[in-house]
Amino acid sequence: MSTKRMTEPVTKKASPKKKKPTLSKRATKAATTNNERENEVKVFPVVGIGASAGGLEALEGFFSHMPPTTNMAFVVIQHLSSTHKSIMGSLLEKYTAMPIHLIEDGMQIQPNHIYLNLPDKNVAIINGALHLVDPIKSAHVNLPIDAFFRSLAEDRGNKAICIILSGSAADGTLGLKVIKGEGGMAMVQQETQAKYDSMPKSAIDTGLVDFILPVEQMAAELIKYVRHPYVDDRVEVPATGHQYENYLEKIFLHLRSVTGHDFSNYKRNTTRRRIERRMAVHQLYDVAEYFQYLRQTPAEADSLFRDMLIGVTSFFRDPKAFDILRKKVLPDLLSTKEPNSAMRVWVPACATGEEAYSIAMLLMEAMEELNLRLNVQIFASDLDTAAIDFARAAVYPASIAADVNTERLSRFFVQDGARYRVKKRVREMVVFAVHDVIKDPPFSRLDILSCRNLLIYMDGVLQKKLLPIFHHTLVENGILFLGPSESIGNFFDSFEPVDLKWKFFKPKGKLPERRLEYPVVPFRTGQHGISGEGAADPNPVRGLIDVRLLAEKMVFENYAPASVLINEKHQILFFIGDTEKYLVLPTGEPTLNILNMARDGLKYKLRTAIQKAVKQKKSVVEENQQIQYNGELLTFNLSVTPLEGAGVPQGLMIVVFDEKTSLGITDKQKTKSAAEKGRNPQIVSLEHELQSTKESLQTTIEELETSNEDLKSINEEMQSVNEELQSTNEELETSKEELQSTNEELVTVNSELQEKVNALDQSANDIANLLASTDIATIFLDIDLNTRRFTPSATRLFNLIDADIGRPISQITSNILYEGLYQDAKDVIATLHRKQVEVQTKDGEWYDMRLAPYRTLDNVIDGVVITLVDVTEIRKAQIAANRSQQYAGYIAATIRQPLLVLDKTLRVVFANRSFYQVFKVTAGKTEGRLLYELGDAQWDIPDLRKLLEEVLPDKTTIEDYKVDHEFENIGSKTMLLNARRIRGEGEGELILLAIEDITEHKREK
Repeated sequence: MSTKRMTEPVTKKASPKKKKPTLSKRATKAATTNNERENEVKVFPVVGIGASAGGLEALEGFFSHMPPTTNMAFVVIQHLSSTHKSIMGSLLEKYTAMPIHLIEDGMQIQPNHIYLNLPDKNVAIINGALHLVDPIKSAHVNLPIDAFFRSLAEDRGNKAICIILSGSAADGTLGLKVIKGEGGMAMVQQETQAKYDSMPKSAIDTGLVDFILPVEQMAAELIKYVRHPYVDDRVEVPATGHQYENYLEKIFLHLRSVTGHDFSNYKRNTTRRRIERRMAVHQLYDVAEYFQYLRQTPAEADSLFRDMLIGVTSFFRDPKAFDILRKKVLPDLLSTKEPNSAMRVWVPACATGEEAYSIAMLLMEAMEELNLRLNVQIFASDLDTAAIDFARAAVYPASIAADVNTERLSRFFVQDGARYRVKKRVREMVVFAVHDVIKDPPFSRLDILSCRNLLIYMDGVLQKKLLPIFHHTLVENGILFLGPSESIGNFFDSFEPVDLKWKFFKPKGKLPERRLEYPVVPFRTGQHGISGEGAADPNPVRGLIDVRLLAEKMVFENYAPASVLINEKHQILFFIGDTEKYLVLPTGEPTLNILNMARDGLKYKLRTAIQKAVKQKKSVVEENQQIQYNGELLTFNLSVTPLEGAGVPQGLMIVVFDEKTSLGITDKQKTKSAAEKGRNPQIVSLEHELQSTKESLQTTIEELETSNEDLKSINEEMQSVNEELQSTNEELETSKEELQSTNEELVTVNSELQEKVNALDQSANDIANLLASTDIATIFLDIDLNTRRFTPSATRLFNLIDADIGRPISQITSNILYEGLYQDAKDVIATLHRKQVEVQTKDGEWYDMRLAPYRTLDNVIDGVVITLVDVTEIRKAQIAANRSQQYAGYIAATIRQPLLVLDKTLRVVFANRSFYQVFKVTAGKTEGRLLYELGDAQWDIPDLRKLLEEVLPDKTTIEDYKVDHEFENIGSKTMLLNARRIRGEGEGELILLAIEDITEHKREK
């Protein structure tokens, strides 16, 4: 059942004058049909509002400032207790003139209406209709705000708006990301204003919120935003235009110079809509104005850059695709792997890391199922530094429980308050890096390349450049995993489908002999970007030269010695060739520091060589260095060379590991053996003894290592016990989460009840003042006719004091001369009929006493209400009026001339005795009859009509109006008429008509 209140707005504010848009022009009227106009009106913005504990006050503040006609619909989603009937609708009615509805299944949404959710039901919007669905609780947590925001993004796209108000936990954060991914807008209550800041803080931490405001300021910004052409489809934006396209190119050039990333080959419609969204946020209508604002506001370049990169991501997004990966693709791929071999995965455009961690979890499950141990390395990269930092932290809001089942939550995550932290063993599998898939060299020798929902944002030019690179990076049985809306284009000769529906491919054949091309972006020029309106590269062949150099790097990767490029902090920026013999990822926190990755015996030598190269500023070569690798002695030359040159950042160095051939080593060993023949046998013996001692020492070391392995085994068992304890702790955390959720619902209920108590207090005060100020004596009796309450006026008639409350009315003495009060009250209870009696007091005053049943709001009879209204003056006036009427009757009866009293409709109210005698009529045929109908219409006299209908209405009195008429019964009569109109209110208006018979006087003359 819906609560509705249809109220017209009291006032309508005029829309503020806006500058006429130059970006958007109204389409030609001839091209817009009536149906198209109707569709434009129907597609209106929908605002989803998420609120929890402390949200009532925020909602009241928000709607009290929101006009009733904005062409927006508002859907409020709260955390509600199933055991409490929400009174939110009645509370919000005081603050808005918009109709308020409780959501019903299939209800069509309308603009300028407010919709409230129900307990134990989630809400989804599909094709403009609201649907109620049973929540699927994951880890005992329901997330109704996230669920609605996701459906809102799919249904409304760029017209989806989400607002997050006060609340605990993190519900709404994941849904906010989806809305932003679809081009919608996000607004959050200021943390310092929110009673519970967990929900607002979680949303703000995403870095995707457009407005962070107090609730009182939200309405104004929201109204300005939805009136922008980006949201209002009734003002269309042209898709082409030379000047418009020219400024888009300038914006791309500015972004490239500030961020180092080029978006000019991204799909133009996508980038254009992102730019227009930023214009809507800043209320700019001209693309030239926005370009100037972009140049003058360094922070806006970062905001636009983040908007360009917004991608919708979540754990196990497209669950069916990940089911295929887990059940079909991974088992086939892992079956080709040897134990302890390398497994390399690359996830470009990883955003905040959910997809990379999802693949890591699936790999762990698959390896355990096959009892296979591999050295897994997952490289996750993205352009957005903030997103990579978030992914590295590996901490996610509790709302991920909607995407990760309970088993995986307990196995791969640790609950940390209202958040989930990825466990260390999963985190160590993933290495995150800021990387541009377009211009930076790719990772190589990949078993899986998961590039999902990136190609859909790029035009055909970039797609044709990236797919050959992807083919090149995959091993023979590698897997390319694309998004559901992506394809391999015309490269069907290079890839064969593994699962065409869910876009799994494997490489086949070889690409034509040609250089792999990488679009090149110059180094950043600074925070303020380009100078002027469109600075261009003065060297037109720079891009060609860079592409050639990058192509040469690809050759070096396959044929040159193993090398790495490092910076001044010893961080590895790029790998060339097979560096596994020299470098290995350490256990614990992931790192790309070359000193931490160096194998045993290499770290000291490497540190010394780097320090020499930095100090001497020239290449340093350390020859014939040796380390152990796979049980053998590996000999190599180590060189460290600083890189210098125009445009090259300072501190870059290239470290080269040049392995010596086994043949050369064998010849030296032979030479050494030959030389030993001529040496002192005792020395040779001592050397052999020393070698034996070394071998014995090595054996002891290995035994110690074996003991160490035993200790590791014990440690693993302890770790297992610790994990069990951790599991128990997680169960306790889950219980804590349930209690927190219950407490949150109770806070919401308490807020509503407190608001209702305040309203009841106000009503009680109003009633108390009403009873105290009224002159009507009122007594309330309960069902047993005991006194419940009385007004001060009642004490004048009944001897009542406060101590009489609860006493029977029959025991209360009164000043009324009436003995039947108690019996009348009993009759009212028995019959439920009202009773009215006029009573008199001992002082001679008169009162109208009424007795009525006391009905509760539930229509239950719970007593009697006695009211006594003082009618003494009315009674006196009535007596005086009756006397005056009697006097008037006596006077009229004594007048010898005929007299009529007519009402305003000319019906006879009174006729005196002389009238009946003179005109020979009776009272029965006269009173109440129309004057013209008297005596069978004998009084239908034209002159009389003229007097009464034409002359008298304009005057108050008429004297000596002469009328001659022939009567059937009494013959001819000559009459002088005197008329007076007595003005009154409504029916009280009367006409006095005096008739003087002058017939005899006329004859005498």
